[in-house]
Amino acid sequence: MKYMIAIIRPEKLEKVRQALKKVGCSGLMVSEIEGHGKQKGIVQQWRGEKFQLEMIPKIKLEIMMMDEDLDTIKRAITDNAHTGEIGDGKIFVVDLANAIRIRTGEEGEIAL
Repeated sequence: MKYMIAIIRPEKLEKVRQALKKVGCSGLMVSEIEGHGKQKGIVQQWRGEKFQLEMIPKIKLEIMMMDEDLDTIKRAITDNAHTGEIGDGKIFVVDLANAIRIRTGEEGEIAL
């Protein structure tokens, strides 16, 4: 089992969500977050004044999946979140030791 955390641009959420639905991704958690990567924020202008926006709005997706679904889900996210510009985001994948369905007590892959 795998646990994926994907950080994407907010405007790409619906496109990514639809792509994940299309490939059969059944569970998804979405959080609105703020942060920055290597770009260290952006400079914006409002009423002629420039200001530094250090914390940029992003979307965090969290997905638990079977090992065999990793490549399909990773491809769905990268294909639909990509703009080619700095700030497109990142995907992190870690091994998931266990999952437990609280309602039934089922554990492991069946709990996903």
